[in-house]
Amino acid sequence: MKILITGANGQLGRELTKQYKKDSNIDLTLTDMAQLDITIVEDVYCFINICKPDIIINCAAFTDVDKCETEVDLAYKVNTLGPKNLAMAANEIGAEIVHISTDYVFAGTEHKQLTEFDFVNPQTIYGKTKLQGEILVTRHNPKHYILRTAWLYGDGNNFTRTMINLSKTNAEIKVVNDQMGTPTSTVDVARVIIELVKYKNYGLFHCTCKGECTWYELTKEIFRLKGINTKVLPCSTEEFAREAKRPKFSVLRNYMLELTGSDITRNWQVALDDYLK
Repeated sequence: MKILITGANGQLGRELTKQYKKDSNIDLTLTDMAQLDITIVEDVYCFINICKPDIIINCAAFTDVDKCETEVDLAYKVNTLGPKNLAMAANEIGAEIVHISTDYVFAGTEHKQLTEFDFVNPQTIYGKTKLQGEILVTRHNPKHYILRTAWLYGDGNNFTRTMINLSKTNAEIKVVNDQMGTPTSTVDVARVIIELVKYKNYGLFHCTCKGECTWYELTKEIFRLKGINTKVLPCSTEEFAREAKRPKFSVLRNYMLELTGSDITRNWQVALDDYLK
């Protein structure tokens, strides 16, 4: 089976590559912006028709939430038009497409776990562009898997590594304690993708680790597991002025994975402990 991974140098792309390389029956093609600009439709069609993958896994995205507010055109190109181009090109050759989305498609104002059937209402350019990407992938390729994830970490720059690095030069750190979500390991998301593709389980899925915490609670757990003595102080969202509005509560429930017997994700503390080891 031939699999094309776009955004292969990102955290999830790297983990998928690592896991798929264990299977000798998988022929991987790995691309990033240098090899394939997914925003240029002609390039996408040309590349896909030459490569002829059975599955495209789109991990490419403009994920700088604050920059999306000022670089709106780029955000729409990468997060909306790019997925559309890939979905159309994949459909032309009969290929499947896996597309990664986000909790930012929700407003994040309701204090309840959000399922795939809850009302979407993005409050940021990032969320709006990702939602439109979902819609266009669904419209242009019936063989689609869309996975919404959140608070992702893996091999690359992420919140966990940032906090560990800050602890080396600071006696105390202030961390937001009024935003709730679920830290999610790329290991778990990659495993779910492989499972969905194996059984042709098409559709829209939420895919995060289990449980919930605030950024403050996450930092406390990181430091506990690493034996770091830096003091962590809770603070409010308002104390950190940012371009983009952050969801106050964006805990996703993997409802469709539960219903189809495909929820193989771990509790967030277990996954974090594994990552830090």
